[in-house]
Amino acid sequence: MRAIVLSEQGAGPTLAELHTPQPGAGEVLVRVQASSVNGFDTAVAAGYLAGVMEHRFPVVLGKDFAGSVAAVGEGVTRFAAGDRVFGVVTKPYLGDGGFGEYVVVGEQVGLAKLPDTLDVTTAGALGLAGTAAVDAVKAVSPRSGDTVLISGATGGVGAIALQYVVAAGARVIATARPGAEADFVRGLGAAEVVDHTGDLAGQVRAISPDGVDAILHRAGDGVALAALLAENGRLASTLGVGADQHPAAVAVMANPVESTLDRLAADASAGRITVPVSRSYALADVPAAFADFATGTVGKLAVTVA
Repeated sequence: MRAIVLSEQGAGPTLAELHTPQPGAGEVLVRVQASSVNGFDTAVAAGYLAGVMEHRFPVVLGKDFAGSVAAVGEGVTRFAAGDRVFGVVTKPYLGDGGFGEYVVVGEQVGLAKLPDTLDVTTAGALGLAGTAAVDAVKAVSPRSGDTVLISGATGGVGAIALQYVVAAGARVIATARPGAEADFVRGLGAAEVVDHTGDLAGQVRAISPDGVDAILHRAGDGVALAALLAENGRLASTLGVGADQHPAAVAVMANPVESTLDRLAADASAGRITVPVSRSYALADVPAAFADFATGTVGKLAVTVA
């Protein structure tokens, strides 16, 4: 099969030919049709997880995947060959990934059936970002009438989280540059937009003098942002800021359990959330997608695998 791999530590991502993996007990072999770029993928490629997670070279990059079940291993009961599926690679080591024509994943976590009403490109961009968004929003539990600041609102996680916060009845202040980025977040439901390249704190205080009820931290200095919280406010960070750094902060790590993936698929199918894909790349062009991702993106960068 073709895959985008790291052949060794320090090597850049390249297209390679590998043997097609086979599912073991409790595992599912997925023929991948679509994936997308996440910050985790670029961090692995840059070597930031060296010494943090085990690397089994060649490491196939890519956390997201969507496609169909090609085969199942012994004991698998929830899936059968031919099922449309999507999800997130959740193994405790780096080796298998969604930037390949096939990937083996466990059936219990990070895998869900894909409704016929949801296209595979959308599903390939939904798993990790959507899960992080759902888990972050759940951590701050926005209520009707709350004011919520979303820092990093233009990325995949922030864009999906913004829609869920608006659906809860809260008012969103989103960070974005003036122009296309501001238009983008307003189109998703943001009531106010602040320019993160300027005096962010001053802009937020001008809108909400007593502070905001909650913050979703996807960019910037999370501890500094926490100073903008109202009394009893709460902050959810997907960038590692937790209670050890600020008492109101909760560090969120995306956990793609079946119920979360099912919810995301249902909401995307019904139009309750939009998965904003700004550009799509062929598998061989993933290195170029990484370079584009590093310059800052609006929404998701999709990858067409097959």
